[in-house]
Amino acid sequence: MPPARLLFYTATVGALALVARSLLIGPVPTWITLTVLAVYVTLMLLGVFILRLQVFVDAVCRGTDDARGVALTFDDGPCPINTPKVLDMLDRAGVKATFFIIGHKAQAHPEIVQDILKRGHVVGSHSFTHSRAFSLLSKAAVRRDIEHSLVCIEKITGSRPALFRPPIGHTNPRIAKVVEELDLTVVGWSVRALDGVASADPDRVAQRVISKLEDGAIVLLHDAAERDDRTPASIAALPKILEAMDRKNLVGVTVTTLMAPMEL
Repeated sequence: MPPARLLFYTATVGALALVARSLLIGPVPTWITLTVLAVYVTLMLLGVFILRLQVFVDAVCRGTDDARGVALTFDDGPCPINTPKVLDMLDRAGVKATFFIIGHKAQAHPEIVQDILKRGHVVGSHSFTHSRAFSLLSKAAVRRDIEHSLVCIEKITGSRPALFRPPIGHTNPRIAKVVEELDLTVVGWSVRALDGVASADPDRVAQRVISKLEDGAIVLLHDAAERDDRTPASIAALPKILEAMDRKNLVGVTVTTLMAPMEL
């Protein structure tokens, strides 16, 4: 069990014990109650916002110890302008990657999704709507959204995606339950390029990724802006990242290849 999840469970038991003690014996000092509440809420929020802690859901955030290669992953596509550029750069470098696509964008550009697969890459779901309030949705709404994306992608590709990356990487117990019921593998990252923000500088994005390139790394990049209103810094940074992988003799593999030693 991930340490952060164990800590959260321990805090939950402690909070319940505190409530029981207050009911059976009498109120505890206010400062103790406030301290326990603050710790519990902090752990809960960290679990929602930081996927790699795996507080609520099991997630693949890097390869196993014996894994070889780097998994470049691209979120928020497909984009008719930028995704083909990324695919061409990957082809020239002989690198395979994983694309976590948004359902409604896939629906609008099915030919790009098909091209991703034709070039030997892997497609995963990044939800249908990419709602920024995804972690606030009811379980039923989460399931409808994810299922909608899976059906959409399956109609285009002929196969149901096995990989899922939550919008913005946020999770909670409801999302965890849905992905378990749908038998999806949640994929996080070990290297975050921070290329998706409007102020991102391509050189800094490249430096940030290159400094952390190693066997087993899963790199979070974007082949599209969330609202397709700008070009992600990763488009200009990608050539430098690919050159660094070549210098370091690091092959570019899909997430499924990186997970192969785990036999998932």
